[in-house]
Amino acid sequence: MLRLLGRMSVLLAALVMTMGTVSVVSAPEAHAYNWTRTLRQGDSGADVRELQIRVAGWAAASASRTALTVDGDFGPATQGAVRRFQGAYGLGIDGVVGPATQAQLNWLEASDGSTRHFNFSEFHSRDGAAFNNGRVGASTVRENVRRLMYKLEAVRKKSGDRAITINSGFRSVSHNAAVGGASNSQHMYGIAADIVISGRSVSQTIGYGQTSGFSGIIRYSTFTHVDSRAEYSYGSSAWYWAI
Repeated sequence: MLRLLGRMSVLLAALVMTMGTVSVVSAPEAHAYNWTRTLRQGDSGADVRELQIRVAGWAAASASRTALTVDGDFGPATQGAVRRFQGAYGLGIDGVVGPATQAQLNWLEASDGSTRHFNFSEFHSRDGAAFNNGRVGASTVRENVRRLMYKLEAVRKKSGDRAITINSGFRSVSHNAAVGGASNSQHMYGIAADIVISGRSVSQTIGYGQTSGFSGIIRYSTFTHVDSRAEYSYGSSAWYWAI
């Protein structure tokens, strides 16, 4: 769903009538990540880690069991992901994260930490538990879902900006059992989603997922399961593509 608030630095004006005069009151700027430097290969730090989270969905140029490691070190793999991100959004393709690329990265960010086209509520457990009662704490689930959202933003872009429906995101342990999920389902950690892309087939969706760093991809008749199981210590250590 298109997020209209919390995107770039947009000022909203309100007219306030005071003693016959009109004053203009500006709303505060929307939250955005504070990039304090241009980033390039060889850099390291928390800002590089945040960059890697945001471009993780651009891990490969073609179908490949490749995921971008989120480790805070700007190496060749990160540069490649940045270049693909830049190309997709019509930016200069140089692998350097300067003001224009940073602005585009922030355009994808919402004020509550979610992303432009996804809400945290879309990923809540369907039994009303929100992000609680999983295999990890709610704050960890929330961060895992945030990372998942950025990969899904990449999938959405690759699909031609088609809307994505989240059939199932995070599941509490009890909800996972109720729907017959696997005993160690990646849904219980907030690192998986069952998705449908408007106007795109399951096969097409799988193709997008294969370039977006998803280590788990499972074909179903009407939806596609994607997850990042190989990136987390509590996930499966092996890649699993049942496509």
